Amino acid sequence: MNSKTGWTFASLMLVVGAVCLASTLTMSAQVQTQTSIKAGTASIVTQVEKGEIVYLSGNSVVVKMEDGSLRYFDNVPDTAKVTVDGQELGVRDLKVGMKVQRTITTTTTPKTITTVKSVTGKVWHVSPPNSVILTLEDGTNQKFQIPSGQKFNVEGKVVDAWGLKKGMTISGTRVVDEPVTVVSQRRQNTGEMPPPPPPADVPILIVIAAPVPAQVAQAAPKELPKTGSQLPLIGLLGLLSLASSLGLRTIRKSL
Repeated sequence: MNSKTGWTFASLMLVVGAVCLASTLTMSAQVQTQTSIKAGTASIVTQVEKGEIVYLSGNSVVVKMEDGSLRYFDNVPDTAKVTVDGQELGVRDLKVGMKVQRTITTTTTPKTITTVKSVTGKVWHVSPPNSVILTLEDGTNQKFQIPSGQKFNVEGKVVDAWGLKKGMTISGTRVVDEPVTVVSQRRQNTGEMPPPPPPADVPILIVIAAPVPAQVAQAAPKELPKTGSQLPLIGLLGLLSLASSLGLRTIRKSL
């Protein structure tokens, strides 16, 4: 006898005689398993990070974020691309001063995975009300747990685990619903080339012509400036006349 444990029925139905499973199941398998997934409403969160490249060395990049913090990206793979003006650039094509932006889109989708397991076999041994051992189609025996209060339909009669007898053919189905959350992320890197450098400061010599003072021609004076007076000359002539008169008088007296 080959006995296995750990398999619990969610629903167990007893049928006397040959039992045919649903058309979706094949009789050759021991335990048929069907899985279906039902997705709920997804939530989408978008996060945008902006910064400026301030240092580059090989595959290492330092970005100054908008809040002033520095983020160091070491060993950036060559497969990482940044879209700039419609072109995809690798890490070695980046330049200091470039504005970069990373958009992270996170999609969270709740899902319910429903697993249905079905089995068909003959009752080899029953231990009511806890378990039953079935002989499967390949001749092996497997033990199944019976849920508390489980009822069975046997030839139109509803019985409990105590009504199961050896040799009866039964089929059982277990349904398990497992809620899961699926999270996916999509990252997009874009950038802008740095502005062109300003032209070099070249000193420009500006020549300012000094105004030439206009030379004002001085007109020649119409008359010579009066630098002396005729009074001394008149005085001199007076003295000479006086001396002459005195001389003549003296001569006359002497005669």
